[in-house]
Amino acid sequence: MAQDLVLKQRSEILYCLCANGSTEPLERVLDVLLARGELSWEDYHNVRVQGRPLHANARHLLDLVYTKGEAACQAFAEALQQTRPEARGPEVPGPVTRVLLTRRPSLVGELRGCVDGALEALLESGCFTQEDCRDVRLPVHTPSQQARRLLDHVSSKGESAANVVLCYIEQKQQSGYNLTTEKTTPKELLTYQKKLRSSVSAQSSFLSTYGGTGHMSLDDIYTEGQLELAYDCKDQGDLGLEDIVGTAGTVNEEADTVLVSGDAGSGKSTLLQRLHLLWARRAALPEFLLLFPFSCRKLNSELEELSVQELLFRNCCWPDREQDEIFRFILDYPHLVFITFDGLDELKQSFSDDCRLCCPTQPAPVHIILFNLLQGSLLKGVRKVVTSRPEAVGPTLRKHLRKELFLKGFSPEGINCFVKKQHQDSSVASKVLASIQANTTLLGLCHSPVLCWIVSQCHKELLGCGDGTPRTITDVYLMILQHFLQHQSPQKCSMGAGWLQEHLVGVLSLGQLAFRGVETSCYVFAGADLETCCVTDKDICKGFLTQSKGMSSQQILRYEFLHVTMQCFFAALYIVLSNNTDRSTVPRLFELREAGFSSTCFGSCLPVDHQQELAETPNLQITATFVAGLLSQRHRHLLLQCAPSPTVEMKARQVVRCLHKGMQKHFKSIPKPVEGEKKSMHAMPGFVWLIKCIYEMRESNMAKEALSKLEVDHLKLTYCNIGPVECTALAYVLQHLRSPVGIQLDNNSVGDVGVEQLLPCLPICKSLYLRNNNITDEGIRKLIAKGIQCDNFQKIALFNNKLTDACMQHVSHLLKTKQNFLSLRMGNNNITSEGAKVLANGLACNHSLMHLGLWGNKIGDSGAEAIAGALEGSKTLAWLSLVGNGVGSAGARALAKMLKSGTSLEELWLTENCITREGVESLVQALECNTRVKSVWLRNNHLSPEEVEEMTRRESRLIF
Repeated sequence: MAQDLVLKQRSEILYCLCANGSTEPLERVLDVLLARGELSWEDYHNVRVQGRPLHANARHLLDLVYTKGEAACQAFAEALQQTRPEARGPEVPGPVTRVLLTRRPSLVGELRGCVDGALEALLESGCFTQEDCRDVRLPVHTPSQQARRLLDHVSSKGESAANVVLCYIEQKQQSGYNLTTEKTTPKELLTYQKKLRSSVSAQSSFLSTYGGTGHMSLDDIYTEGQLELAYDCKDQGDLGLEDIVGTAGTVNEEADTVLVSGDAGSGKSTLLQRLHLLWARRAALPEFLLLFPFSCRKLNSELEELSVQELLFRNCCWPDREQDEIFRFILDYPHLVFITFDGLDELKQSFSDDCRLCCPTQPAPVHIILFNLLQGSLLKGVRKVVTSRPEAVGPTLRKHLRKELFLKGFSPEGINCFVKKQHQDSSVASKVLASIQANTTLLGLCHSPVLCWIVSQCHKELLGCGDGTPRTITDVYLMILQHFLQHQSPQKCSMGAGWLQEHLVGVLSLGQLAFRGVETSCYVFAGADLETCCVTDKDICKGFLTQSKGMSSQQILRYEFLHVTMQCFFAALYIVLSNNTDRSTVPRLFELREAGFSSTCFGSCLPVDHQQELAETPNLQITATFVAGLLSQRHRHLLLQCAPSPTVEMKARQVVRCLHKGMQKHFKSIPKPVEGEKKSMHAMPGFVWLIKCIYEMRESNMAKEALSKLEVDHLKLTYCNIGPVECTALAYVLQHLRSPVGIQLDNNSVGDVGVEQLLPCLPICKSLYLRNNNITDEGIRKLIAKGIQCDNFQKIALFNNKLTDACMQHVSHLLKTKQNFLSLRMGNNNITSEGAKVLANGLACNHSLMHLGLWGNKIGDSGAEAIAGALEGSKTLAWLSLVGNGVGSAGARALAKMLKSGTSLEELWLTENCITREGVESLVQALECNTRVKSVWLRNNHLSPEEVEEMTRRESRLIF
């Protein structure tokens, strides 16, 4: 049968279609099948996917033909014969050619260092043409890829070419040439490596503070943040620096670029700095001989067109001699080279793959080189790591990623560790930590490393603030502003209520510099920029600016703000306090676009010659958040000392109007519900930002008014990068909803602290979905303690968190107490039989639960027996899932007994367990007494195909 032939000779057919690397054989077969009507146009285009490897397209065709049946397979076999020159069907490789296939892994390693010699031998024998050689030597390919391409060409040429290659390799081995050993590292490369390690170490050893007047050793202060894979990966465990370049989470083996994304202030730059320092000390990344660190904000100032060689060497240190030889080594052995790009979101140009560049010696604008490095058109095989805020990375770049990781800031343990490292006096550290932990809002803010650093620096202000403890991000930055100004004060005494007014001139000068920088995506400033904005040496000494280390060939003194969020804060101060901004500045700042923020947001506020430099930037969002916070009633008295009351009041009204307008725009976009379904709003990150701005203003009347027209049953906020800070804002605003809603926060970074921040809005919450949010037993304890008091709270989903048996006593108490609770889903956690037995105590006392999901845990037979016993006679439970719990036939018998006595259950899920024929027999007998059950799912249990067929005939409701 032709269908059997396609299956059994699959490898030979793939060889026939792909051996020479040309798409022509596949294209010819597709032409024939299309002409004969065996393929539709849709089938044709699904096979010919541009950018997908040839072998993947060929496999897709084989799968498609096989599923179409015998007739299609027969037509395919005839088409294959018709398109072969010999018209004999698939050509089986000869004995020598087959050796190339069986020895391919070792041959790639043996040829990698001598591709040129093998090509010369093939040319001399007449087996290869110059065109064949050029195709193998394409500079876009790594040495390993060139070796594979050579083998592909040789396989298509037949036995004679295969003999030439094998003889060449044998001669090299006999002459004592070690083909499997990498090319001996040149002496000049080792010299350059030593110089490079020294340079990287010098750049990475210290964190600068107070404008360079003080330094912190990175060893003394570095604290690991929470790293997570972007894609769900069960049991991924705690990730460390080595996992950035490890195999965990890889989604595209062909790509070279790893993305580490995180919010501003989450510690991305410090993480890379730590990685650089460990490499320089030979304590990490031993597989890489060379490491080149780049800062995208500094690349913005590079206006000259450069080649890849010039870019690499100019950035860190230039080789003293033999530059071309060292660069040739990089091209020949790219897998030994590591490049990092920090802050892609700060690059003026957005990522694009429109302009392709494959030649490493061709000069081009820096951003073009950068984009081609990331997508692999240049230096293919070199491992690249890029950091960015998530909103700045679009689908165009994501398709070129090897994998993506999220940096989520500090864990509660990380906060403790960081604060203790900041203070040598343990008593001071203990007081600071006690103050932070006493205020859960402040604790949520401290999950951001930059905010934790500010709070720790300002410990005197923090411990002496009484009821004025910082509650918003704006509060924290005003505290560091006051701290820095006092730090540089000659008397260093406590400043009075008019402290901002005393330093207004300098603050406005720095604010103007920051404002212009945010507008033009400029984060590194030359002396001329400071002079234009009247920034003096005294202002520099205040500590908000630090010297920037530019490209090694540039000796111009440049400055940058301590952190990009500090620049945004000063820009907000300028917008609020300056009389030189246009009346439309605030409305334009808050103006939302469908695809983000307009690049002409402040166009009318800048001179004409600056308007051409504008670029889209997420930092406008941070600036707007600070503007809202500064114009709150909480800080109005401070501003009125520095600006006319009418101006401040006008700008505050503008912010309120803009936020209300933005919220209404989101509400109007809510589609009408499908008949029979609840009205749902899928909120976007822009909506979360508006909520944060409302919280920064902390005006409850405004929150009530903003939500007055929101009428939905379900609010979906999945994949919105929501952490503890966002949870605080959400709870503050959503508690003013008029009607109870379901809140879905799946796949965010809520954590235990975020759960605690959500508690104020729990009374208006009907259902809470917190799947994949890194929540532990402690978070659930607090959630349930509050949920028991809330009449509306009826459903919870906690899939894929860090829950153990310890939390089940609280869940059991919830079920005993709330007799209107409807749904409990706790799949993919770490619940064992002991936890299931505790849960069973609550189930036995509950008379309302309709859905119970425990899939992906470890409750086993004894846990299943306990749950089944508790649910016997249940009149409400309609859906039960124990998928993947190690349940065997003993558990199945207990569940069968439950089915006999129950009157409400409709679906029972027992997929991926250990149930044998004996257990299924008991279920079949139980179903004979229960007509309400619609389905029992039993796929992937311990049954033979014959047993599955028999049981299906006996009971159609069993689904295998």
